[in-house]
Amino acid sequence: MSPVRAFAVPFTVAGVYGAAAALTAWALAATLWTGVVEPGVALAFGALVAVGELARWGDRAGEEPARESAPLGSAGALAYALLGQNAGRATHHGVLQSVAVVLAAALVGAVPHVALGRGPSLDQMARRVLTVAFAAACFQPLYNSGTLGLWVGHGPYYALFLLLVLVLTALCDAVLAAALLRARTSFPYGPLLRDELRALLGVGSAVCATGAVIALAVAVAGLWALPLFCVPLLLTQLAFRRYAAVRTTYRQTITSLARATEIAGYTPPGHARRVAVLSRAVGRELGLSESELTVLEYAALMHDIGQLSLVDPVPAGATAPLPGAEQRRIALLGGAVVRQTGVPAEVAVIVERQADPYREQPLPARIVRTVNAYDDLAGAPGGPQSSLSALEQLRLGTGRDYQPEVVESLARVLARGCLTLVAPG
Repeated sequence: MSPVRAFAVPFTVAGVYGAAAALTAWALAATLWTGVVEPGVALAFGALVAVGELARWGDRAGEEPARESAPLGSAGALAYALLGQNAGRATHHGVLQSVAVVLAAALVGAVPHVALGRGPSLDQMARRVLTVAFAAACFQPLYNSGTLGLWVGHGPYYALFLLLVLVLTALCDAVLAAALLRARTSFPYGPLLRDELRALLGVGSAVCATGAVIALAVAVAGLWALPLFCVPLLLTQLAFRRYAAVRTTYRQTITSLARATEIAGYTPPGHARRVAVLSRAVGRELGLSESELTVLEYAALMHDIGQLSLVDPVPAGATAPLPGAEQRRIALLGGAVVRQTGVPAEVAVIVERQADPYREQPLPARIVRTVNAYDDLAGAPGGPQSSLSALEQLRLGTGRDYQPEVVESLARVLARGCLTLVAPG
């Protein structure tokens, strides 16, 4: 990693953390100094955020991380930041109290998770503070000064204004999330930001819409609107938690099946895992979406399953030196096995097409083939030199076997030093 890059990583994280910490200290100090305005409203929304944090999903050990693991808490936080009335009476809690109440409630709700070692990360907490502050700063001063009423009134344009603020807030959160992930992983910022923006079309848009609906409902019906809206949302969140657990079990089943070739002695220990992790990194480098990366990961895990049809294992599990006809036979048998596992059909296609010339392959198959060959070639003792030699051999094979763009993407991923997957085991 270059000195400039090594400096940029902590600088980005420290900048976000520093801004969130300074804003938190300011908000807590100002709220304690002036007292809590409208404590009943603050308590009700604080309880909503805390319950949302308690129902956090996707953070259990072994479960795949979720982009928004506490949607009810996030929606409640945004609703409080955008609250202008309670049953027709104006509220005056302002920006700093919005941040203080949301942060205090989030910390209370996170205590049980932290005790179990699966609480929210510092990245998530920093983003929560900054996005709530952004939403409140866009709304509270305009509303409390009466400017917003003069501009849009209290009809449909008022609701549109809330949605506009929420869209801007969601974009702000996506930019922060991508920047922090870029600092952590060294992946290119563009694909990371595209992934975050794509996620906004799913749970992100639901969170924003729910926040706006809660704020509008409380403005008309008062705090009784909170349980009416939030009980169904809480049940939905719990259902999503079960769905996440099922997906985690599904992934673990695929991983266990992929290890069959290692247990039988056909491939080196850790080969499938290394190929899966490195393939996912290359796919992200090339701009694949999150769903495409999941399919790619499954295919990479199971790419050698066809070797179980061999009478004698291939030395070191390396299929690249085999004749083309034998490679295609193994790939087709592997695809037939994969089709029986219930994974998406695209996974089987990727496994089946590994031995084809790269110009006839879909992009995920090109990635798996290239990364598999790299791990086979670089797995021999020799350290960094063997890695460089493996890349050079892949470049020599770009005429027919490996797509040049994929090879160069692999080289960039390895050059950044964010993965240490060369050594077997």
